[in-house]
Amino acid sequence: MNQFAPAPKFPETGYLRLPDVLYFFPISKSAWWAGIKAGIYPAGYKLSARVTAWRAEDIRSLLQRGVPV
Repeated sequence: MNQFAPAPKFPETGYLRLPDVLYFFPISKSAWWAGIKAGIYPAGYKLSARVTAWRAEDIRSLLQRGVPV
């Protein structure tokens, strides 16, 4: 029995929710939001009043550039 959650699939296009983004960046939620405020990470897109998501292309670009965590 596998006790670990499966890795989120990284879509070519589309949106990633915060838990999926943080799988690739080992930081806390508050550190992610502080990084957005500081201009290190891209701001997400509000899909509804309580849902924010990030474009897969933006997250892939961060990973390729090796943005510090």
